[in-house]
Amino acid sequence: LKIIEWKDDSQNTIVYRFPMHDGKKEREIMTGSSLTVRESQAAVFVSRGQIADVFGPGLYKLETRNLPILTALGHVFYDGQSRFKSEVYFVNTKQFTNQKWGTANPITMRDNDFGVIRLRGYGTFSFRVNNPANFLKALFGTNSLFTVEDINEYLKSMLISGITDTIAESKVSALDLASNLQEFNALCQHNMQEKFDTLGLELCNLVIENISFPANIEKALDERATLGILGDKMGVYAQKKAADAL
Repeated sequence: LKIIEWKDDSQNTIVYRFPMHDGKKEREIMTGSSLTVRESQAAVFVSRGQIADVFGPGLYKLETRNLPILTALGHVFYDGQSRFKSEVYFVNTKQFTNQKWGTANPITMRDNDFGVIRLRGYGTFSFRVNNPANFLKALFGTNSLFTVEDINEYLKSMLISGITDTIAESKVSALDLASNLQEFNALCQHNMQEKFDTLGLELCNLVIENISFPANIEKALDERATLGILGDKMGVYAQKKAADAL
């Protein structure tokens, strides 16, 4: 095996395991083999389940000097021959955009004005692998292929949990939440990044497109907005309400 590369023609592959078997025979990597790592890729060498050397974009001639961890493990040379056994995983480090999320069940929050209320929301997010070694350790396993679909549901549940925690910790009111979604987006993204870091991921963008309230809360919000617009004309507003009642 003298040439190692991955030409990604998919839109959603995160991890690709380079085929190390030719039929029933396990192939070996020759010292001096060529490794090509394209832009937005990383190549990770794994020996006996242990992550070893990691390569960023570039063209490499595999030698002892650029395989320090595999060399330290004693795998570069065996039986007196210049070849070694290793698994090679290519990790796609590009940004995966326009991933959709939404609340399957309402989020419960305690509001100072309206008491306990239940919210629903939806939006989009984007992510990328920023630490290939950590990502493989945390999520990948031994599959030959790992796609966005394999992780999407897990990430969505993480996001919804993080948004719920942020609402609770910030003690933001329903009124403020409805009128400051952009600022709340930024706060949620900042709070969630630590959880993504543990998976070797970067949360590149988080957008809360809409937060919907129960019908009675929506009505109360509309009335509050009307009161704010009327300002000192509350007398006229009271007369209008009385007329509406009649």
